[in-house]
Amino acid sequence: MLEFSNLPDSRPYQLFHQYYQEAEAANQVLAYAFAVSSYNPSTKIVDSRFVNLKYIDGNDWIFFTNYKGPKAQAFEGHNQISALFNWTATRMQIRIKATIKKIDLIKSDEHFKGRIKEKNAVAIASNQSQKIESYEAIEEKYKKVLENEDLSKRPDYWGGFAFSPFYIEFWNGKDTRLNHRQVFELIDEDWQDSILQP
Repeated sequence: MLEFSNLPDSRPYQLFHQYYQEAEAANQVLAYAFAVSSYNPSTKIVDSRFVNLKYIDGNDWIFFTNYKGPKAQAFEGHNQISALFNWTATRMQIRIKATIKKIDLIKSDEHFKGRIKEKNAVAIASNQSQKIESYEAIEEKYKKVLENEDLSKRPDYWGGFAFSPFYIEFWNGKDTRLNHRQVFELIDEDWQDSILQP
């Protein structure tokens, strides 16, 4: 579940909150999940993957990951990302362009302590995206961590990132394909809105 706090009064934030609630009411599966795309200047590769948004706190949209994984390395090398929510239950896509940064370690500690122990065991056991000899090997490593480690202590290689949007598009699909597209762009600290043709 996505938690909102200190939500700005600006129109795009209020619309996102409204559309998120509508998606939840329509039983959209994993409404808090979104695809994040990044660019790694070292490898010159663009990559996408789904992650779970946990908080919108003020202007910060926060999710958590392994700081040694490929996406964290890409964020460190290029601090802009794109994010995409796709809610089929309400025929809504939300496209976001944003800058990204690590969050305060205290917030990461608090979030880690509040998670179930099985999730934390995975975070501790896994060297994310690194090769291992077999799936059984990571299963065994996970079981050992689950039984023997302090699962309330966040490892230093795991934590949160916050992205701050400067572009948000609300795309609402229509049967006629005359889709409704409303765009908000942050210009000189003010959100400017416009309608795009389908």
